[in-house]
Amino acid sequence: MHRVNDATTELRRKVFEYANTRMNYSPAPLDNTETPENLFQAAGQTITDEGLGSKALDLFANVLAPATISTDHPGYLSFIPCAPTEASKLFDLVVSASAIYGGSWMEGAGAVFAENQVLSWLAKEAGLPETAGGVFVQGGTLGNLSALVAARDHARRVGKTATRWKIACSAESHSSLKTAAAVMDIDLILVPVDEHGKLGDTELRKALEGNTDGLFAIVATGGTTNFGIVDRLDEVAKVAKELDVWFHVDGAYGLAGLLSHHTRDLFTGLEHADSFIVDPHKWLFAPFDACALVYRDPEIGRLAHTQHGEYLETLTNSGEFNPSDYAINLTRRPRGLPLWFSLATHGIDAYREAVTANIELSHYAARKVRERDYLQLVRDPELSVVVFERIGWTLEQYEEWSKKLLAEDVAFVVPSSHQGRPNARFAIVNPLTSEKLIDEILESMAD
Repeated sequence: MHRVNDATTELRRKVFEYANTRMNYSPAPLDNTETPENLFQAAGQTITDEGLGSKALDLFANVLAPATISTDHPGYLSFIPCAPTEASKLFDLVVSASAIYGGSWMEGAGAVFAENQVLSWLAKEAGLPETAGGVFVQGGTLGNLSALVAARDHARRVGKTATRWKIACSAESHSSLKTAAAVMDIDLILVPVDEHGKLGDTELRKALEGNTDGLFAIVATGGTTNFGIVDRLDEVAKVAKELDVWFHVDGAYGLAGLLSHHTRDLFTGLEHADSFIVDPHKWLFAPFDACALVYRDPEIGRLAHTQHGEYLETLTNSGEFNPSDYAINLTRRPRGLPLWFSLATHGIDAYREAVTANIELSHYAARKVRERDYLQLVRDPELSVVVFERIGWTLEQYEEWSKKLLAEDVAFVVPSSHQGRPNARFAIVNPLTSEKLIDEILESMAD
């Protein structure tokens, strides 16, 4: 299977040719989704005793890929899209082709060095000390869980005890915090937000009054998924310090807003965080899957997460920086390298400009919504999420409109909701999304 023969050489040629074709699309086809029944009818049984040879690539290109929506299409505006730079996609291919292991310094020193430079840059942007550091993990769910596991472990190490451990966060926080609480078997205090959708001093103090026994962490959000709202980080940090608990910031989507002069001030207080996360595959133009987890004091993360085993002793006793020691992971791909390569290639200024352009486009979209009497803005955008309603539409009408946009290869905008009312939502993280496209989508709601 590992011998290089004529068939392998031909497969390599075809794969590189297909990858080149995909990357030459401008933009990539939006494509669509498909049912399991139709896919099986078109693809059949793909895993066979004999193998399909190079026909497997043809099957992917002609059947499976068209049934997969392209998240990097400029019209993909649902959920939180992914818009990797060409440099990051190319280097993702290099990382895979190189079979690099990113779990230990011994085996992956060069890769770990590069990843750590990115983490140091993120820490510096956040205002954390030069000694801050961390690791790239799979996604925000694993990043939040790993940070909270480290926070509880630290609480125990400094002598705190509890009948039931608990954390506090905004009621608008990401669902991953509920998952983390369930996995860790801890209680979750969901704190109501203020009229602006933010968690701050007043709301926290009211919710925590007489309810701090076992509290070991407070989590603020640096850009909610639904609206892109940033909590009052400075106020949350102050309460956390007074209560002597860990301050974690979930910035999976929105923390990239630090890079723009329009929104940097929203993150005042982040410099007090004990840990934070940001997903480069969301708004830092990297491929799936990458979440940067950064600790103010990485040693706390190492003490919590280092795995011990006889076969690991040569690593754990080395004194070297082993990324596997800083989160819930052992075997790991150096998933921070595509972002490193893109940053090293284009420079930080290009990232600042791209994030700023997305924010400006979101405000353009909001203005265009206000100009149309059949639309209504639900909330002014703070980062790059725009939520609005088509006045008088039912959920069924939103769904019909959404399917039509996708079928016509215009955009992927699925319905959302707020307080029981259906709405439409743009999440703008792609530098190729244009004012013209925004206008076209909004105009399609006129009928």
